[in-house]
Amino acid sequence: LWIGGLLFVGSIIMRGAGCVINDMWDRNLDRQVERTAGRPLASGAVSLRQAGLFLALLLGLGLLILLQMRPLGILLGAVSLVPVVIYPLAKRVTDYPQAVLGLTFNFGALIGWAAISNEVSPAMVLLYLGCWAWTFGYDTIYAHQDKADDAIIGVRSTALAFGGNSKLAIRLSYVVALVLWFLSLALVADGLPFWISLFGLISIGVRMMVQVQRTDLDNPADSLRAFKGEQWSGWIWAAVLMLALVLAG
Repeated sequence: LWIGGLLFVGSIIMRGAGCVINDMWDRNLDRQVERTAGRPLASGAVSLRQAGLFLALLLGLGLLILLQMRPLGILLGAVSLVPVVIYPLAKRVTDYPQAVLGLTFNFGALIGWAAISNEVSPAMVLLYLGCWAWTFGYDTIYAHQDKADDAIIGVRSTALAFGGNSKLAIRLSYVVALVLWFLSLALVADGLPFWISLFGLISIGVRMMVQVQRTDLDNPADSLRAFKGEQWSGWIWAAVLMLALVLAG
C-alpha cells in the first residue's frame, strides 16, 4: 500500500510537470489554437519564469518520491524524463506525435512494476507496450479536437495523418493494446485470477469499440467526451487487476 500510494502521488506530480513542460514549449502555438489560447502561459497569465519555478518545485517533489523506490525504479524514473522533454517537439517533426506520447505517458507501468520486483520481465514490457498502444488510440481521438487549427499552423498529428481512416487506426490500436495486455496477463496469472482478469479485459474491449463507433470525430466536443471517457477503461482494468491480486493472495 505504501508503494502504491507513492506511485499514485508521484504520477499526479509528474503528470503536472509534463503539462508544464508541454505548455512552455507550446506557448506560442497555443495562442493560435482556439481551445488552448486561454492556457496560462499562452494567455500571459503566468510568466515563463513563474512556470519554470513551479516546474522545479514539481520535479523536486517527484525526486523525493522516486528516491523511495528500488534501484531499477529510480533508474527508470530518471530515464522517463527524456521522453517527457522531447514529446512537445514531436508534433513539429512527425505525423505521429501520439506514438511519442504513448512512450512518455506510460512509464508509470514500468516504474510501478520495478518498484515491487526490481527486475525487468517480459510481462512488464508487454504491459507497457499495451498501454502505449492504448494511448496512441485515445490520443488520436483527442487530436481530432484541434485538427482544423493544427492544419493551418503546421502542427502535426495522427488525426491529420489518418484523416478519414482514423476510426480504423484507433480500433487497431485498441486491439493491439488488448492483445498485449492479454499476453502480459497470461505470463503472470492463472486459475480464478486469470479468468476474472480476462473477463475484465473483454469487457473493456467491448466498451472501447462501442465508444469508437459512437464518436463523431468531426465534432470537437464529442471527441473530447470520448477521450475523457477512456479513463473508465483504465479504472476498470485497474480494479479488475487489483481484485485478481487479492484473490491470488
